[in-house]
Amino acid sequence: MQGKASTAEFEAGSEAGGREIHGAGHCKNGALKAFYTGSNNTGSNRPDRIAMDHLWTPWRFAYVTSTDSPVRRGVPAALDAWPGDLGCVFCNLMAAIDYAIANGMDREKAEAAGGLVLRARNCFICLNAFPYTSGHVLVMPYAHLDRLAALTPETAHELMDLTQRTERVLERLYTPHGFNFGMNVGQAAGAGVAGHLHLHAMPRWIGDTSFVTTVSETRILPEDLETTWKRMRSAFGEIPGPRDQGTRD
Repeated sequence: MQGKASTAEFEAGSEAGGREIHGAGHCKNGALKAFYTGSNNTGSNRPDRIAMDHLWTPWRFAYVTSTDSPVRRGVPAALDAWPGDLGCVFCNLMAAIDYAIANGMDREKAEAAGGLVLRARNCFICLNAFPYTSGHVLVMPYAHLDRLAALTPETAHELMDLTQRTERVLERLYTPHGFNFGMNVGQAAGAGVAGHLHLHAMPRWIGDTSFVTTVSETRILPEDLETTWKRMRSAFGEIPGPRDQGTRD
């Protein structure tokens, strides 16, 4: 369900000296790093000897062969049969999900692929594909609007109702010490998707910003997105909202 992130290229340094590659992993910025074992395969142990290393990365084939394809933000790989592009990550997401369902994909499978947790009449809830904490979701209207004041009263009320319901779900699933609920309205305010209003909702715990976050700019998430989606989907089905507004098919 997570979108494809760009991967930085890895260049073997001269200190590798042509040694045998034992394995590979990823640095925090996405760059590949290799682990070496064995002696210099050039037959020399001279530290000034520079040889070419080869790092085989067959899993990057799909990435490098798709560079000529148009980038459509918000369209998961499992839903890329949808031919359109609305220019908005959230509008694209919903359109791709609906297209897949209309063309025979199981509704549950399509919505899981897109991280769509809940549909209501005017708004929906989806996972944040790059969460700050486990349980980080987005609540937003279907309408492509960039200002809170532009919402109809019915949509604004439903947005808050769903946010209240989200708080109940997060409380049950994660037993957090607190919550973050908020919007960044406009690019100057820090909105990553400035054109489509959305509200962030996430559980928080005392000490959840550890030294790893501070020193390495890395978040440690104990739960993968697929698990989060399943748990959230189930919990929203069990916890009713303050208003029963029905859903939009």
